[in-house]
Amino acid sequence: NYIMNQGTVKFFNGDKGFGFIKDDESNTEYFVHVTGLVDQIEEGDSVEFELTEGRKGLNAVNVKQL
Repeated sequence: NYIMNQGTVKFFNGDKGFGFIKDDESNTEYFVHVTGLVDQIEEGDSVEFELTEGRKGLNAVNVKQL
């Protein structure tokens, strides 16, 4: 059973379709693109997500609200 990362949406620009999620455990910030969202997100939302290798490092995908 795959364990999802949990974090908080630190920033999300709905017009541009991207933002950043801060991982609760590691405090690492991950890039998130609108194509990686399951649910709509806003700044401050608690979310769970998976990580995938992107062009500039790890990206958050399958992002769901908690």
